[in-house]
Amino acid sequence: MTKILIDVRTFAPALERLKSLPDVQVSLADPPSDDARPLPASLVRDVELLFCTVPPTNFSDMNALKFVQICSSGYSQLFDYPLVDRSIRASNAAGVFDVAIAEWNISMIVNLTRDMRGMIRNQEAGIWDRNARFQREVRGLVVGIWGYGGIGRQTARLCKSLGLKVHVFTRSGVKPRLNNYLVPGTGDPEGSLPDKTFVAGQESEFLGSLDYLILAMPLTNATRGLIGEKEFQALPRHVMVLNPARGPLIQEAALLRAIREQWIAGAALDAHYAYPMPADHPLWRFPNVIMTPHISGSDSMPYFPERTWDIFVQNVERWIATEGGQAR
Repeated sequence: MTKILIDVRTFAPALERLKSLPDVQVSLADPPSDDARPLPASLVRDVELLFCTVPPTNFSDMNALKFVQICSSGYSQLFDYPLVDRSIRASNAAGVFDVAIAEWNISMIVNLTRDMRGMIRNQEAGIWDRNARFQREVRGLVVGIWGYGGIGRQTARLCKSLGLKVHVFTRSGVKPRLNNYLVPGTGDPEGSLPDKTFVAGQESEFLGSLDYLILAMPLTNATRGLIGEKEFQALPRHVMVLNPARGPLIQEAALLRAIREQWIAGAALDAHYAYPMPADHPLWRFPNVIMTPHISGSDSMPYFPERTWDIFVQNVERWIATEGGQAR
């Protein structure tokens, strides 16, 4: 009998699917919590599989634990737990936000290109202005995606459907990505969509080829401050920069200078340098910048419970089938 503990909001269809699996015993933390806190030792002691946002603070009571599933793409909340020392496997929820963030990318491309902010300002002022800048097309332009994980691949799929050319920058080239969670019919698991791929050492060539730059990589010690004045200067002046990933990927002072001195034509930012961004921060004020409050993909989106539960139940099915050998 595999004992499973759930410490997240339930999604009824998936919970029933989980309970229908052979030889499982499912317990629920009541109420579930997104924060670390102790759970009764009697509840956690014999648990083998845990589905949570953050493990309980009395983690040491989980003597039988073999696998942890978290419901976020980021996994820094696991760093303080002795998973490696105890040979406990872990899985995040990468793939859950791919569709939503890719759609944010497309909406920002269209909004920036047609100067939607300018049209809305005209509407609010009662100004009738049919300027050509409100009528530009994206078809045939080049979008550059820096990083080609799930979000980058779904963005590429949507861009190709609009007739955009897709250039991709990765450290070592685009490879198939066949064993990651995907919403059916999305992404680019074979890695076949990019029109051109650039690798380490070709940064300037990649940046110089673009009409749009989208950042789609995680924030690590290696990527923090990745985009600075050198990179902005390598971009054509008509480029628009989109950052739905993490704010500190871009050096803040360099971004402000690039916008003020018109090294780029505009930006759309969903990831920031403070949460919330101060109301007096200059990024709110630029007419060619769209600021959104980190909502391109979040746990408030309608499909979040369904998709996180889908990942977990698939992993439990693999666990049962292979005695823990294939959970991802």
